[in-house]
Amino acid sequence: MTTHAGFVALIGEPNAGKSTLLNRMVGAKVSIVTHKVQTTRARVRGVAMEGESQIVFVDTPGLFQPRRRLDRAMVAAAWGGAADAEIVLLLVEAHRGITEGVERILEGLADVAQGRTVALVINKIDRVQSEVLLGLTKDLNDRFDFAETFLISAERGHGVEVLRSWLAKTLPEGPWLYPEDQIADLPMRMIAAEITREKLTLRLHQELPYQMTVETENWEERKDGSAKIDQVIYVVRDGHKGIVLGKRGETIKSVSQSSREELTEFLGRKVHLFLQVKVRPNWLEEAERYSEMGLDFKDGN
Repeated sequence: MTTHAGFVALIGEPNAGKSTLLNRMVGAKVSIVTHKVQTTRARVRGVAMEGESQIVFVDTPGLFQPRRRLDRAMVAAAWGGAADAEIVLLLVEAHRGITEGVERILEGLADVAQGRTVALVINKIDRVQSEVLLGLTKDLNDRFDFAETFLISAERGHGVEVLRSWLAKTLPEGPWLYPEDQIADLPMRMIAAEITREKLTLRLHQELPYQMTVETENWEERKDGSAKIDQVIYVVRDGHKGIVLGKRGETIKSVSQSSREELTEFLGRKVHLFLQVKVRPNWLEEAERYSEMGLDFKDGN
């Protein structure tokens, strides 16, 4: 039997649907999905099996105009993810078309395209008429020589199978890179932190978008098969602490409950989750926080 394996990087603007596509391809929730832009911080790799091929996805942070150190580290991680892959998929939202951000990505693509296959994926096709799609497909292909173009709706699953089978046969021949039953190479502690961060973002998306991070401080396997997980939510200011806790602790209670439910489902066993909120005014400037997120602090310079 001939096996194929390799890395596929998903790049695009924030909210283009990269995480939704990754989760759809892998068939499990690996990368967090929220309505807030820039929620993916680290390069999450999800593994999908298709016939004799193993497709390893590198889900990169959205590419945007960086302003702070954290932004710069995220953008460096995104281009780094593309440079590590055999195939690069550029995701563009059908209804938004060629935005300034897409223009910038197209300029940067020429550098990473050397020696790898670059395909175009137009997502959210259910939001536009077919003539708009045809025009957008032509415009984008006039600007860059894409190997293939795919029209999909990651949320509904349209076109995803066709894309997955093309990836499976386009990846190089070679041995599988991961055990067959492994869906993500992020340490479980980090996935657990991401799940809690997702719940916080959904709950507080107006008030505290990026000024917080979550770390799994302690993970204890209990004799009864359950796991005890202690996490710390770092915020920048005292006032933010009150927002995360909520009136009479209601906000943190509901975040803790929904995070625990999802972790229980994800791990397939009982989870005891304990959350604490700490104020760290400078966490955005601490190298340690970046390595917890799988980012390189130096990339933010």
